Amino acid sequence: MSAEQTEALLTVRKDIDRLDAEILQRLAERARCAQRVGEIKKGPLYRPEREAQVLRNIAEKNPGPLSNEAVQRIFREIMSWCLALEQPLKVAYLGPHGTYSESAASKHFGGAPDLQPQQTIDDVFHAVEAGAAAYGVVPVENSTEGAVGRTLDLFMSGNVSVCGEVSLRVRQNLMTHAADMSQVKRIYSHSQSLSQCNDWLAHHAHGIPRLSVSSNAEAARLAAEDKEAAAIAGERAAQHFALPILHANIEDDPNNTTRFLVISAHDASPSGRDKTSIVCSALHKPGAVHALLQPFADEGVSMTKFESRPSRTGLWEYVFYVDVEGHREDPAVARALAALADRAAFLKVLGSYPVAAI
Repeated sequence: MSAEQTEALLTVRKDIDRLDAEILQRLAERARCAQRVGEIKKGPLYRPEREAQVLRNIAEKNPGPLSNEAVQRIFREIMSWCLALEQPLKVAYLGPHGTYSESAASKHFGGAPDLQPQQTIDDVFHAVEAGAAAYGVVPVENSTEGAVGRTLDLFMSGNVSVCGEVSLRVRQNLMTHAADMSQVKRIYSHSQSLSQCNDWLAHHAHGIPRLSVSSNAEAARLAAEDKEAAAIAGERAAQHFALPILHANIEDDPNNTTRFLVISAHDASPSGRDKTSIVCSALHKPGAVHALLQPFADEGVSMTKFESRPSRTGLWEYVFYVDVEGHREDPAVARALAALADRAAFLKVLGSYPVAAI
């Protein structure tokens, strides 16, 4: 490196040191503002609609060169740790450590909350209902495998509200202590992950037994203890169990995404870009299902999801899970829900919440 280059590098590093000091000072000021909010407000400090508005505003004002996703993730962490100064959050998720549910919870809430793994989706609902956790994160659908039936069923009977959503790009990785595929004698993973990697496995792991287990994290734990085994799981599981990734991104669909919902005792106030989730059933008469949908068409409310499930109350009886654009307090959505209540045999509003910011 020439003398001129060395001098230029030192100048840039001095600028970086100065900027780091300014950023640190600004972070301290922001943290003190968050503390003042806590002194003024009485009650929950975490407001999903407020965080969604902040993250959207950050993306709109982002001058680059960092991507919108990058700056939103940075500010998510800032908000997370500032909130923790006044109100540490307990968040339940489908465990064990290393699952995609844990990744979704961390993506939505940042690194500050106390993330509490639960054995089943039922346990996540129970933790929130009992007050053991303020929030829960549950998977609701995958872009290739469809709806998570147990989550939908629990919304019918549970006493929780949806206050947020998380969209997580699912990258499946084959991890093992084996040096190459010739040394792998068995592959562990969750049944959905095995299905999501079926084509890759057929071409690269033909004849190797595939063993379905309760979670990808459990698969990684088993592979960590067995040098002839491999697991298909996320990067978080590889890190947690110190498993080398032999083949990355082996999912058949490059856009493979899982959607999670955040549950709590409350939903969210309007943020300006929201969804509302409901579950309903139709009367037993011709055209009843069409009648359920008509109020949304009449009010110009766009529907983003329509999923049927057995009602579990009678043979061949079904309920319908519906997501629509807008908040339940928006005039058009409110009118549509009022009209739907007059036509449906059963109606339950699961909650209104901000559309996933990142």
